[in-house]
Amino acid sequence: MTDVDLEFARVRAVLDRPTLRLMSRPTSATVLAVFRTVFDRDVQYVPADRMHLQVEEHVARLQATGARVPASEQAPNEQQGQPGEPDARPNGRALCREWVAAQWLVRSNSPDGDEQYSLTSHALEALSLVDALSSDRALISESRLAMIVDAVHRWAARAEPDPDVQIRRIDAQIAELQAERERLERGDVDTVDDARMRDGYTNISDLIRQLPSDFKRVEEAVATMHRSIVEDFRQEVRPIGEILDDYLARTDNLMEATPEGRAFEGAFELLRDDALLLRLREDIATILAHPFADSLGAAERRAFRNTVSILRQGIEDVLAQRRQLTATLRDQIVAHDVVRDRELDAVIRSINRGLATWMDEGSARDRLPLGLLPATAEVGTLRERFYDPDAESVPPPIEEPDDDVFEDLDVETLRRHGGPLLTELRAALRFAEADTSVEAFHGLPPEQRRPVELFGLAHLLTGHEDFEAAASVALHHTVRPDGSAVAFRMPTAALDDEHRAVTPDTTDDQNGQEAR
Repeated sequence: MTDVDLEFARVRAVLDRPTLRLMSRPTSATVLAVFRTVFDRDVQYVPADRMHLQVEEHVARLQATGARVPASEQAPNEQQGQPGEPDARPNGRALCREWVAAQWLVRSNSPDGDEQYSLTSHALEALSLVDALSSDRALISESRLAMIVDAVHRWAARAEPDPDVQIRRIDAQIAELQAERERLERGDVDTVDDARMRDGYTNISDLIRQLPSDFKRVEEAVATMHRSIVEDFRQEVRPIGEILDDYLARTDNLMEATPEGRAFEGAFELLRDDALLLRLREDIATILAHPFADSLGAAERRAFRNTVSILRQGIEDVLAQRRQLTATLRDQIVAHDVVRDRELDAVIRSINRGLATWMDEGSARDRLPLGLLPATAEVGTLRERFYDPDAESVPPPIEEPDDDVFEDLDVETLRRHGGPLLTELRAALRFAEADTSVEAFHGLPPEQRRPVELFGLAHLLTGHEDFEAAASVALHHTVRPDGSAVAFRMPTAALDDEHRAVTPDTTDDQNGQEAR
């Protein structure tokens, strides 16, 4: 082949790409206008039902103004948008299906299971090209040349193998930064006018505008590899051990197998730095605080401020696609059956052949009885339980308890193991010659200083400020019914004349009210 043949083949391959097919159609203006209206810069996914309605409304509106709109599921002799011919309302579902086939839209399922649409990298690239060509900017500007020079200088420094040359480069940068710092300390501030800031903002916006299509291209590359790997896995005839080794290795090196994947890995390592993203957010806020930003529209300011969100969303979409690939590979490896897949493919191919024959021979009103479910199997009643000899045996007789095993209990024994003795405690608090409640408690005989008596003491002292505030806590030595001693820490209350007279009476009144 000659050079011109090679160039012709290359140019034809480029012109056949979905991006240029979208740009070169007579109805490209309508399609791109609908895409830009439905998929705003902050909207990446649109539910299918809403998408169909919006496409119908927008295309019908453009059609009413005389714009050239795409045809959708109508008679072959009808052409929408042609003057002098009847207009038919567009079919949003049919148009979306055609755009999916043209690789301009992607139809997928949301996490909730609902169908949704999103733009492909080809459509995003076309929209980015339209935005770039529609903006008034100079192709050669100071900011663009400075960005090119800085990028070349930075990568040349990384490519330099001689450490002495790298040290000289770093020393030069340090000297330049030191001179800049000294100039600022002297108060010599070099302000940037609005025109130069506008030029730099336009250059940065052009680069940001390309980010969604770049991320979508990486996501589509992963999805293409996903389909390729699954198809190869279904047709694989090698031993299962070789299949596992091969596909696990391809999964580990997935992002290194394509140029898009390698580029994404480099960007991912850079964007994983939270400090870098924070600095990027602060720099964007600084740029928008410049006086030139007053001339920007609300949409431009919002799009520029959402740069970090675009980066994070693009990375999350690619990682979600990669996780889906990993999950599919795991399911294929675990539940793959070559024989069953071949049988299923053979059945599906036979069904397709039968449907094709039926569509050729039949008409639209023909009916074919088709059993969707197999016939119900008639099975007799099955025994649910088998004979168990233990279930038929008589239970053993109930033995009468021996009444002599229990000892006789008197009232004093029951009272010794019962609740607190409130009467004795109340008398001790009222008449004991003690200054505190703990001293009055210790003045009781051992049989009245059981651990349960502390509950009664707390009941009688409830309402005293010093007891409620636990200003003083002391050890209360108690004696169990078996004679063993045990001590508990508990708040105390002062027993002055006022408390001796008020506490028991108030408690009696409360108990009387509760009894009533």
